[in-house]
Amino acid sequence: MPEPRPRLHLDADTSKKALWRALLERGHDVTRTPNDWMPLDASDEAQLLGATAQGRCIFTHNLRDFLALAKRYPQHGGIILAAQQSLSLAEIINALDRLLSETSAADWPGQVRWLNDWRETSFE
Repeated sequence: MPEPRPRLHLDADTSKKALWRALLERGHDVTRTPNDWMPLDASDEAQLLGATAQGRCIFTHNLRDFLALAKRYPQHGGIILAAQQSLSLAEIINALDRLLSETSAADWPGQVRWLNDWRETSFE
């Protein structure tokens, strides 16, 4: 039986409906802030702990706060970081699709990784 795929939560910074829909359409289990268990005004800490409680890794542009939270809560469900203006929406969709397709849920607890690790690289 294949390893379970990671489940993802888009924090308030990355919670674009277009990104969420694109990942759902590709068959991924993705939630976003706000939802029934995460209010729009939830703190970064509440979002990380809520995603972890739901068995989800979290994607954020809020690098400084989430790097600090990762140290405070080393048992988090996984944090995926990307600088705010570093990637286009299409690049984010493709990179998250690769990450969610190529890793297993067991890879993520306690991990902090850069989304750039899953970018398509072209050598021209």
